Amino acid sequence: MRLPAPLIEGRLLKRYKRFFADVELTDGTVVTAHTPNTGSMSQCAVPGYPVLISANADPRRKLKYTLELIRVNGRWVDTHTQRTNRIVEEALQADKIAEFAGYRLQREFRYGASRIDFYLEKAEEKVLLEVKNVTLCENSVARFPDAVTTRGQKHLLELQDAVTHGYRGVIFFLVQRAEATSFSPADEIDPEYGRLLREVVAAGVLPLAYKTLVSPQESRVGLRVPVVLA
Repeated sequence: MRLPAPLIEGRLLKRYKRFFADVELTDGTVVTAHTPNTGSMSQCAVPGYPVLISANADPRRKLKYTLELIRVNGRWVDTHTQRTNRIVEEALQADKIAEFAGYRLQREFRYGASRIDFYLEKAEEKVLLEVKNVTLCENSVARFPDAVTTRGQKHLLELQDAVTHGYRGVIFFLVQRAEATSFSPADEIDPEYGRLLREVVAAGVLPLAYKTLVSPQESRVGLRVPVVLA
């Protein structure tokens, strides 16, 4: 997926109230950017880290700037969670996710009390696929969540229920950390999510983790990494 252009270089000063980030531009000007990510971003929203922001001239916007990428350990990380599903959708439509090549796609499929991100269909097979954005990484292991997520727990249970009603349930982790070589749940942050993830996988839900390839020009799905639940 192409990113907004041109992007503006800066340095993160602080992130606060979840949706605000103060950024110092290369000319010394300080601006406030919208941060489209409700997670803790504990390893990304670090004062002093290089960032790229975009500008929007829409007079209806309260903030002119949007935080797009943060450079962590020498690599760009896409923290813009409103872009996550579009990146996965582009990959699905282009058959870049091998497990679902050739499937028809529908966004935001209502199931139970939730809207599951994607409904996929091929011949007689029906698939519900829920996407999660992953920015936490420890010792080359991508981790999710980075904060307690009751909403994420609910999605796991919905997928498990869907399996009992003839669907394939898929939990898809979009890993934004290039150094990651595997994925595991962050049990120390949200032990209930880790417990439920193992439970629903044992009941037939498929866990998938794919890394993104991120540059100042684009963000797209790259290689699959193994999901380790032991």
